[in-house]
Amino acid sequence: PAYGASKAGMNAMSQSMAKALAPHNIYVFAIAPGWVDTDMARPLLEGPGRNDILAQSPMNRVATPEEIGRTIMFLASDGTDALTGCIIDVNCASYLRT
Repeated sequence: PAYGASKAGMNAMSQSMAKALAPHNIYVFAIAPGWVDTDMARPLLEGPGRNDILAQSPMNRVATPEEIGRTIMFLASDGTDALTGCIIDVNCASYLRT
């Protein structure tokens, strides 16, 4: 519960900050990764639950750190101002916002 609540809090905070800071030309984005192939996740991704984790995604894989990095680079590039306040899910379609 604490993990889920903290993620929801970060999303709400980023959207509130985006609204408050937009008049000052400060843009705020949130990146919400799902499973990412990192050192922290690797024991789980290589363990007995691997297939269950992969099955959460129709792509049957998890994101890579490079994919998260490319998302950050995109958001830091020119022309993304109108995206302020958005939450970008980088999760191989394992979770879709409605």
